[in-house]
Amino acid sequence: MLKHRESHRSVRLGWLRAAVLGANDGLISTSSLVVGVAAAGTAQEAVILAATAGLVAGALSMAAGEYVSVSSQADVEAADLARERRELATAPEVERAELAGIYVARGLTPDLAAQVADQMTAHDALAAHARDELGLSDQTRARPMQAALASAAAFAVGASLPLMLSIGVPVAHLAPVVVGGTLVLLAVLGATAARLGGAPLGPGAARVLFWGALAMGGTALVGRLFGTAV
Repeated sequence: MLKHRESHRSVRLGWLRAAVLGANDGLISTSSLVVGVAAAGTAQEAVILAATAGLVAGALSMAAGEYVSVSSQADVEAADLARERRELATAPEVERAELAGIYVARGLTPDLAAQVADQMTAHDALAAHARDELGLSDQTRARPMQAALASAAAFAVGASLPLMLSIGVPVAHLAPVVVGGTLVLLAVLGATAARLGGAPLGPGAARVLFWGALAMGGTALVGRLFGTAV
């Protein structure tokens, strides 16, 4: 029998979401930090220190946030599976009828639905209920450590650009260079994420450009006001 394999974008959802969020946050937050500190008229060493601290703190924060969030999702999935396992052990006929009802609702005749439910139950009852009743599968299940590592790594990659610019560009010219470089990379990142997800490129790039420009503009204003006041 021939095996038919298809590559669906939904399989990428977990790691793609974590990677895009991490890279966006790393690029926008660290660039905004660099622009704000530079706009305050501080020395280049202070700008580099702020960028480095932002990279480390942000990467660890993203990892912790993703781990806690996805762990909560994994706990819910485990609790649902445990409950389903108990119900299969105590009321197998009720669970088989429930499975058959799901297949009827999806368009099968009652007789065929009952046959499918019988075969699915005989093969792997818990897997059948996890997939068809709870909507859980191996491709979409929560993976806390994977999400945490992907977020931290992506944040560090995104934050590396403003950090390198803060090291190599004189502080007098740093703010416009960081803003320009960040906007270009945000457009590329937004379009790439849209491409991987099968969405139009333009709206994906426009979304991150808008919020990135807003963040950098806000922190530059704060830096200019407080720097002048000091």
